[in-house]
Amino acid sequence: MRDVGSTDAATGFRSVPDFARAGFVAPQYDGAGLGAVLPAVADALGVEVTAGERTGVDARATLGLPVAKRACVVLVDGLGHANLTERSGHAPFLRSLLGDGQVLTAGFPSTTATSIGLFGTGTGPGRTGMVGYTARNPATGDLANLVAWDGVGDPRDWQREPTIFETVTAAGIPVTTVGPAKFAGSGLTEAALRGGTYHRAERLDDRVDACVYELMGPALVYLYWGEVDKVGHHHGWGSWQWGEEVGALDRELARLERVLPPDTLLIVTADHGMVDVDRAQRWDVARTPALSDGVDLVAGEPRALHVHARARTSEGADAVAARWRTTLGGAAVVATRDEAIAAGWFGPVVEHVRPVVGDVVVAMTGRATVVDSRTQTSASMDLIGVHGSFTPEEMYVPLLAVHRR
Repeated sequence: MRDVGSTDAATGFRSVPDFARAGFVAPQYDGAGLGAVLPAVADALGVEVTAGERTGVDARATLGLPVAKRACVVLVDGLGHANLTERSGHAPFLRSLLGDGQVLTAGFPSTTATSIGLFGTGTGPGRTGMVGYTARNPATGDLANLVAWDGVGDPRDWQREPTIFETVTAAGIPVTTVGPAKFAGSGLTEAALRGGTYHRAERLDDRVDACVYELMGPALVYLYWGEVDKVGHHHGWGSWQWGEEVGALDRELARLERVLPPDTLLIVTADHGMVDVDRAQRWDVARTPALSDGVDLVAGEPRALHVHARARTSEGADAVAARWRTTLGGAAVVATRDEAIAAGWFGPVVEHVRPVVGDVVVAMTGRATVVDSRTQTSASMDLIGVHGSFTPEEMYVPLLAVHRR
């Protein structure tokens, strides 16, 4: 018998059928979620911030961060809380912080583009339009890549929310992003992390050195590291390669903590976690008529899909949703756009973002995936480590804090 869902008395949101039964974790866009980090840090530096309906004061109270003169925020791509906890033997420094650390939720989908939008603005994908790895561009009807920023257009037109970096910079505190040269001025950077200056550095030790240099005075410094996610995609988060990469990261973060100037707040967090795929539970839309029937375009990623129906009606969406539910069974939780929005999957959804969301939204359970060989490369479909759905392994990220006095 299929779960029919229920209504949460506190929020008024109606749950999507089978969401709880799948063991899914709901995002906390107004609570202890990734979107609280930068507003809380800004408030710790004495800068008043408002992100959507939340203030920096509220965010800092939620996360319990102390006041500081300067702050360094490190975001490690793909370092989920469950992944780090299970492989913490490779990371003695980070392991030493886990006991006093916190667990935050990513947004949905639990993927880099969405999380960087949430992190950088403090607001959910329903406001930022950062709804997945790829999305349908309403202006063209074509697939747009929100990481490579291909087919998207002007970043400021797509993502219209002010960024926390813009607010902090306007308040007179220098903001520096430290990352690879290829991301300087990129579409994703301009969309979600605009504001301040960009310090180009490729190797992790060079990025750590750059952070220390930029923290000589009052400042907010943001360091991004993407290799953990990259290794996880190609080898799996349970691989020895992933453990070695986390170990190398841990050594450099320990060094960073040792050389920070006094009265610096160091924050380490992540954008999402990861699961390793089960090849026996993979469907290809191109080879499965029940999934392609009535479908114009499939966006998103293998763990979280935006399915755009050919018939732009509620009846068309309902028919597609019914076929996907029947075909995927317990391997997915399937919702229409209206159901997903009402359940708060994307946070409050503004009018210009609504058509970016699929007519049908699909979240995969366990380690199952859905690919589409008509639009995806064989390399992308063969990735071992994946993310995007609501499982605890994908949704929970660490918040580790050190106040160097």
